[in-house]
Amino acid sequence: MTFMNRNLLIALSLALPTGAMAQSAVNAYSVSQLDMRGSARFMSMGGAFTALGGDISTLNQNPGGIGVYRSSDVSLTLDLEPQSAKSTVTGQASDVLKQTKFNVNNFGYIGAVNTGNETMPYFNWGVSYSRVASFNRHYGGILGDLGTSYSNLVADFTNADGFTSGTLAENDKYNPYYESSAPWSSILLYNSYAINPTAPGANSYVGLYEYADPDKGIAGSRAFGVYDVEEKGHVDEYSINFGGNVMNVLYWGVGFGITDLDFKQYTYYNESVSEGFVADYSADSYTNGNTQYFNLTNYRHIWGSGFNFKAGVIVKPVNEFRIGVAIHTPTYYNLSYEGQGFTDFSYTSPNYPNGEGNTGSYSTDLSEFDWKLQSPWRFMVGAAGVLGGRAIISADYEYRAYGDMKLKDWDGYNYANENDDVKTYYQSVNILRLGAEYRVTPQFSVRAGYSYESSPVKSELLDPSGSNATYVYTAGANDFETQPAYTLDRTTNYVTCGLGYKYKNFYADLAYVYRHRKSDYHAFTDYNENAEPHYLVQAPKAEITNNNSQVVLTLGVRF
Repeated sequence: MTFMNRNLLIALSLALPTGAMAQSAVNAYSVSQLDMRGSARFMSMGGAFTALGGDISTLNQNPGGIGVYRSSDVSLTLDLEPQSAKSTVTGQASDVLKQTKFNVNNFGYIGAVNTGNETMPYFNWGVSYSRVASFNRHYGGILGDLGTSYSNLVADFTNADGFTSGTLAENDKYNPYYESSAPWSSILLYNSYAINPTAPGANSYVGLYEYADPDKGIAGSRAFGVYDVEEKGHVDEYSINFGGNVMNVLYWGVGFGITDLDFKQYTYYNESVSEGFVADYSADSYTNGNTQYFNLTNYRHIWGSGFNFKAGVIVKPVNEFRIGVAIHTPTYYNLSYEGQGFTDFSYTSPNYPNGEGNTGSYSTDLSEFDWKLQSPWRFMVGAAGVLGGRAIISADYEYRAYGDMKLKDWDGYNYANENDDVKTYYQSVNILRLGAEYRVTPQFSVRAGYSYESSPVKSELLDPSGSNATYVYTAGANDFETQPAYTLDRTTNYVTCGLGYKYKNFYADLAYVYRHRKSDYHAFTDYNENAEPHYLVQAPKAEITNNNSQVVLTLGVRF
C-alpha cells in the first residue's frame, strides 16, 4: 500500500462523518492485551486452572469451573504491584523508571444450589468484577546518536504525496487539518519548521538531518534523542456465569462478560540536531544551521465498553484426574478515541539576521472519533492430577489469536488497510501455564507456578533482515494524529508462589508474582526512502526490560 493510496482514502473520509476516521493495528493491540490476574490461589499456581475450577477466577477463564462448587463463596482480592522498566540502547542502560500501583483484582459471589437430583446434583451461578488487564507502564531513556531524524521520514512521505506549502500552512482563514487531505504529521512538522521547502514555492521538502556524503565533502549532521512513554488504564470485566454438575463427572458452564476499557498514553520524543537544515528566516525554504532542539509530545485516549461470551467444560473420569476445555469469543468493543500532538522547537543559524533564533510551539487540532474493535478470540485446554489426596499438579495451554483482531468504523464496515496491517504485524500467541499445590496440613497449603507467553509480534518485524523495511503505521504518519512511536512486545514469563490458609468457613490466600517481559521501543518506523535509490533508514530504538512484582491477597468465606 503506497502513501498516496492511503492518503486518497483519508481524503475520501474527510467527506464522511468523523466516525469514518481510521484507527491502527498498533492501537488495536495496545487495548487488547490481557494480564494473568485473578485470585491469589489462581495466580500463585501460574493461572493453570482450566482443568481445576472451584475458584472465583474461573469465571474469567473456564466457566466450567463454576460447576465444581458445592457451597457458596464470596471473596475479595487485593493487589500491590511494584513496577520497574529499564531502557537499553546498544548495550548501554539508562536510568530505571519505577512506580507502584494498587488494584482490586476481583470481587465476586458464587451461589451453589443443591438440586437434590442425582443426575445434576448442583446448579450454580456467579457474578464477579475482575481487572483482567492493567495498562500501567512507564519507560524511557536516552536514545543516543540517532543517525537520522523523524523529520526526514515526514519530509519523505510528504514529498511522495506531493502536498504544496499552501496546503500545509495554517493561517487564520485556513485549517489544513480539516480542509485538506494532508497527513497531520506533515502539517504539524511543516508549521513547526521541522520540514521545509527545498526552495521558495517548491513542493518538495527536507527534514532537519543532513546525511553525510564523503564523496561530496559533506560531513553530515549529528542527532541525539531522548524519549519517555507513560501508559495508564485498565480493562475491567463484569461476569455473569451459570453452570452445573452432571453426575459428578462432567462440569459445565457458560458466561457473559461486559467489559469497561480505558487506555491513556503520553509520549515525549526529543531530537537535538547539530549542523542540519533549518528554515530560512522567511520560512519559504531551508538554510544550513544549528538546530538546538525539536520536541514532539503526543496524547491519546481510547475508552469504551464491550461484551463477550465464554463456554467450557471439565471432565473428571476418575477422582484423581481432570481435563478442561474452554473457548472465548472476541470481545466486541464500541470505542471512542481522542488524540493531539504538540511541538516546541528552537532553531539557530549563522544565516539568521543579528544571530536571532526561531523559537516557538505548535499543536494539532484535537482528533475525535468512534470505532469498533474485535479483540482476539481464545481457546484453552488443561489437565490436572491429584496425588495422594494432598498434592495437585496442573498444566494449561492457551491459544490467543492476535492475528485475527478486526477493526471497523462506527457503522460496522471493516478498515481494510488496518486489518491487513494486523495480519502483517501480529500473530497468535501460545501460552503455557504450570501450577502445583501441596497441602501441608488440613489448614495450610503451599503453591507454585510458571507461565510462558510467546511474542504476539511476527519475527520478521521483531528481528528484520535484508534491505526492505516493514512500514509500521501507528495512526500517525498517514492518519489523523501524530504519534509515530510504537512498542513491540517479545516473550513474557511469570514465576509465582504462594500460601493458603483455611479456618472453618474462612480462607486467606497470599501470592507473589514476578513478571519479566522484554519489548522493543521504536521512535518511528524503519522505512525505505521513496526517492531513488530507496535507501533503508533504520529508526532509533531501545530495548525495554519490564520487571514487575505483585503481592496478591485474597480473603473469602464459603458457606
